Amino acid sequence: MDRLFAMRVFTRIIELQGFARAGESLQLSPATVTTLIKQLEAHLGVQLLQRTTRQVTPTRDGMAYYERCVRLLADLDETEAFFSQTRKNPQGKLRVDLPGSISRLLVMPSLPQFCERYPGIELIISSNDRPIDLIREGVDCVLRAGAVLDESLVARPLTKLAQVTCASPGYLEKHGIPRTIGQLEGHCAVNYISGATGRQFPLEFQVDAERVIRELPGQVSVNGASAYVAACEAGLGLIQAPLYVSAQLAEGRLCEVLPACRPPPLPLSAAYPPHRQLSSRVRVFVDWLAELFGRQA
Repeated sequence: MDRLFAMRVFTRIIELQGFARAGESLQLSPATVTTLIKQLEAHLGVQLLQRTTRQVTPTRDGMAYYERCVRLLADLDETEAFFSQTRKNPQGKLRVDLPGSISRLLVMPSLPQFCERYPGIELIISSNDRPIDLIREGVDCVLRAGAVLDESLVARPLTKLAQVTCASPGYLEKHGIPRTIGQLEGHCAVNYISGATGRQFPLEFQVDAERVIRELPGQVSVNGASAYVAACEAGLGLIQAPLYVSAQLAEGRLCEVLPACRPPPLPLSAAYPPHRQLSSRVRVFVDWLAELFGRQA
């Protein structure tokens, strides 16, 4: 039994959720796929997959083995690619996680340029505002706003996003327009909760060289950027958001307040596990992100 090939077959079964689909994608007969998995399970001495008439699911041991196989096979592919022509023309799957609003408004509109430049790379993109475990979830690279708190990751700063404090016209009609930070008393905010710590982010203002922090009461708290902006549009309180809300500002759905003391810019970084530093796919994607945000800045 070719153990590396058996690992590839096993991971494909997990990813495609079936023996037949995995065999089809690898041009193998169902009987060959079944035999390889039986040999692999016998070699390891554990059951990797639970089979029913309707679905195939990994056992607990199977899931742990899958996570290790993904890392091992990716490392092998990257090592071979590093010493081959694929360094100049990267190929293969690249799993990327992007914040929802930044993905939709800033990255996706320009993504065809990346795909045209690197036709051999197949992007698998998830959109989350929550922190994820890159190793456990098999993600190669993440784009994150704010400080990268995970010290086990390599982080590359890309840009700083200008931010604004804003509210809906209905909210300001009801509560009045604050002209100074002192006039925020009596106002409320849509509070943003950190997915990593569960803590509430306060409002921050840049006054000359000083950073001023204010915590306002709020009836609604969220942990996602889209819900954060939507709650503000609904008149539920003040928010501070990057200038990707420029469309809402231009259309009058939101109004900027306290423009003389805007929030500090929000750092934007790409982060990836240290073992992905050799990856040509990760490298060209991060370079492209740096180029993209350099143009947008």
